[in-house]
Amino acid sequence: MLRIDNLSAGYEAKEVLKEINLEFSKGFIYAILGPNGSGKSTLLRTIDRILKPKTGTVYLGDIDIRNLSTRDIAKRIAYLPQYSNSTPYISVFEAVLLGRKPYIAFEPSEKDLDVVEKIIKDFGLTDFAFRKINELSGGEVQKVLIARALTQEPEVLLLDEPVNHLDPKNQIEILQLLRKLTKKLNLITIIVLHDLNLAIGFADYFIFMKNGKIYHMGDSSIIEPTLLKNVYDINVKIIEVEG
Repeated sequence: MLRIDNLSAGYEAKEVLKEINLEFSKGFIYAILGPNGSGKSTLLRTIDRILKPKTGTVYLGDIDIRNLSTRDIAKRIAYLPQYSNSTPYISVFEAVLLGRKPYIAFEPSEKDLDVVEKIIKDFGLTDFAFRKINELSGGEVQKVLIARALTQEPEVLLLDEPVNHLDPKNQIEILQLLRKLTKKLNLITIIVLHDLNLAIGFADYFIFMKNGKIYHMGDSSIIEPTLLKNVYDINVKIIEVEG
């Protein structure tokens, strides 16, 4: 379990997150939703200890993550930001292997290579494992970056708008794969999304943020026009089509 207790965080004098309390269980996808500037990305950065909280604590199991080394954090939490250096001049295999860095002392072990090979197969990257990153399409590159994160064998997977700028086919393929692997590997997957339709289609739980606070959270039953009006200041209709 991942637990956040009374968390406040920000940048210099600006407070972005205010009194955040959340719990996440393994095997589920959590969609973080809300308008721009509501603190979604800051929340992920604080969970991964990139950003130090001003108050409050993040627990992984019973462990305060402040007591974990950087290497231990990298073994247990994988984070893919909105804009990631895709290392364009190395091969897909080399890029995915970088995810094993927390485990490698001098050179990759047989286990490291086995993990990379399996992830490459799971993501359908086998046919171009030795092509350079800059030769791939946007959807293929994003699959490589998520594959690299999963080779860390994390307990928690943090993804900040992982399907932004991709076409619908690639969006659906990537989210379907994330859903499958979240269940199979018993991950806590936390995804920042802007597309409500994608969120409803693939997430198990929904956390709506506004002005740096948790506005509302729960399963799909909480998503109704009044909530969306209050969070996004837009009028919507919710229509169910074939379930």
